[in-house]
Amino acid sequence: MFTSSHLYYSDLKPGDTWTSPGRTITQADIVNFAGVSGDFNPIHIDHQFAATTPFRKPVAHGLLVLSVASGLGLNHPPLRTLAFVAIKEWHFLEPVFIGDTIRVRCTVMGIEEKSRGRRGHITWKREIINQEEKVVQWGTTLLLVEGRGTMKTYSSPEESLPGDKVIQES
Repeated sequence: MFTSSHLYYSDLKPGDTWTSPGRTITQADIVNFAGVSGDFNPIHIDHQFAATTPFRKPVAHGLLVLSVASGLGLNHPPLRTLAFVAIKEWHFLEPVFIGDTIRVRCTVMGIEEKSRGRRGHITWKREIINQEEKVVQWGTTLLLVEGRGTMKTYSSPEESLPGDKVIQES
């Protein structure tokens, strides 16, 4: 449910930046993600095998880290988000290990009005940062966010277009 503190797309401007609080990745996160995704690659869940890799210990699934970052960014900023539309590009730069704490830094790259102001596309640069301030993943995403829209006045509901709010004149 949206509250009065949730922002409309028109409340944002290119360059606006928010950083989420941190969240520590746990072994339970990795095991649970393996179970949900079916990705039981030993580099994620087998400590003995992982010790033979260049990382020397289990690595969190890249998509687990992206998923956690999606949740961290949900309220930073609090938006009237209607849909996650696209991942335009994504880069996996550094491993994330059990015990690492990640945050997401979200920067508005662009805004495009849709549906006569009732909705807008927001293009974001999202950077996932670890406790050492290293960017471990980054990319650009596209969200559909609610707008204030243009309130049109009609004499009758028949004059309106589908999706228009109708305010009848008295």
